Amino acid sequence: MIGSLTGGEPFIAVDWGTTNRRAWRIGAGGNVEAACEDAGGIMSLGPGDYTGEVAMLRERLGDLPMLMGGMIGSNRGWRETPYVACPADARALADAIVWIDARTGIIPGVAQERRDAPDVMRGEEVQIIGALASGLVPEDATLCLPGTHAKWVRLRGGRITGFSTWMTGEIFALLGKHSILAPQMAGKARPGPGFAAGVVASADGDPLGHLFALRAAHVLDAPMIDGSGYVSGLLIGAEVRSGLRESGGEVPHMVGRPDLTALYAAAIGQVLGSPGASPSAMEGNAAFRAGCTALLRQFA
Repeated sequence: MIGSLTGGEPFIAVDWGTTNRRAWRIGAGGNVEAACEDAGGIMSLGPGDYTGEVAMLRERLGDLPMLMGGMIGSNRGWRETPYVACPADARALADAIVWIDARTGIIPGVAQERRDAPDVMRGEEVQIIGALASGLVPEDATLCLPGTHAKWVRLRGGRITGFSTWMTGEIFALLGKHSILAPQMAGKARPGPGFAAGVVASADGDPLGHLFALRAAHVLDAPMIDGSGYVSGLLIGAEVRSGLRESGGEVPHMVGRPDLTALYAAAIGQVLGSPGASPSAMEGNAAFRAGCTALLRQFA
């Protein structure tokens, strides 16, 4: 089925994730006219719930065409949308949209089909297309998308040619909630002395070997400053060092939540020994909306 959406008309963009859902009514001029966010991610829904959930979103935001991305297209979502293989660009993604009906489409993810480094993404590809369309990044660049499963992405000629995934955010959350370090990780991770100490400790490539130091310092009544920041710096520092090696030292452009991109910018500047090397950044929700708009322009 081919949808009836075309570039330039009002529509609803939905970033439908595992635990959360964000939706926006995008006007004909590309501006956000209304928005809603809730905990209606795919893990809270059953197979028969999606038709009613989509109707509810239209009640909130308007009876408009809808374009959805993220985990809604996974094998645990509404309708599984096959991955587009690297190299992938806006045209390839637009052509592979799965249309539930003429006004409701699901954007596919992107797959790196390499035996030595298989990888997948859902949702980030929309943000990448949005960053390109917004002029944030050139067609040949390295991108970093911090998050639960952070991505380092290679762009060549405006196409996603390869990427690596780091479970940095998920590991940090697990340590802060379920590990022996949880009491020392209270509070939000922020750039500062604790974070910087963690980045320094990550230099030997063995972050696991440094984690227990946080617990030992507490037991010996010599608690480290900002345990949450230290663990964050340790994990992000290890990821950044590896990502920079893969990119040949190229400073990545970043797309994501401002608090996360600030942590990554601090780590990148520290690792490179140049705070001025902080990368440019685009807010993730804005990139997603721009990506949906750019994909619809492919049908104009």
